[in-house]
Amino acid sequence: MFARLAPWGAAGRSRVKATKDGRNVTALVIGLGNPGPEYATTRHNVGQMVVDELARRYGATFSRDKKCHAMTATVRVAGGSGAGTSGAGTSGAGTTVLGKPASYMNLSGGPVKALASYYRVAPADVIVVHDELDLPFGCVRIKLGGGSAGHNGLKDVTKALGGPDYVRVRVGIGRPPGRQDAADYVLRPFASSERSGLDLLVSDAADAVEYIITDGLLPAQQRVHSPR
Repeated sequence: MFARLAPWGAAGRSRVKATKDGRNVTALVIGLGNPGPEYATTRHNVGQMVVDELARRYGATFSRDKKCHAMTATVRVAGGSGAGTSGAGTSGAGTTVLGKPASYMNLSGGPVKALASYYRVAPADVIVVHDELDLPFGCVRIKLGGGSAGHNGLKDVTKALGGPDYVRVRVGIGRPPGRQDAADYVLRPFASSERSGLDLLVSDAADAVEYIITDGLLPAQQRVHSPR
């Protein structure tokens, strides 16, 4: 049982769904983005880049879940004390589902809700990884709840889950230069000046997801937000 997740949001969970191999799912990590190769390298898809990195780390392969309209993979993230916000928890490992909605960004909520319902994961145990205009490129931050700051993917997820109380891993992409429209900016690939730092940014965000799962929300925030 993945009990280490309980301190940061499992109070509303009554049951968890077992995967085909009998392991219980206690965390759902969603990478937001748009489907199709034309969007794969754009700023708006950095959330999906992060879950791709997590799948790579654990040797997992994504497969299509037609019922939930998403691509999914399962991994087991081990280690950590599960201290969370209450100081309680146990060590061990459980199953985490990685998800990439197969819908466009502004329709992300349907697949997220379907996956959370199927695996019986409470909203507070959903981790959404997304691009963040309000953070400079290279910056990663973690928070629970809050507004959408105009992010259409977050708006739809919040509506579908019935509230904003899910965990977000905010991946900084910075504001567009000059008078460039934000909607155009997020749908463009990273600039050549950013590509050298993109792998590190994706890796840092993937680390942040792992810290949340293994250590709990507050310790993960302290670790990620501390100056290097």
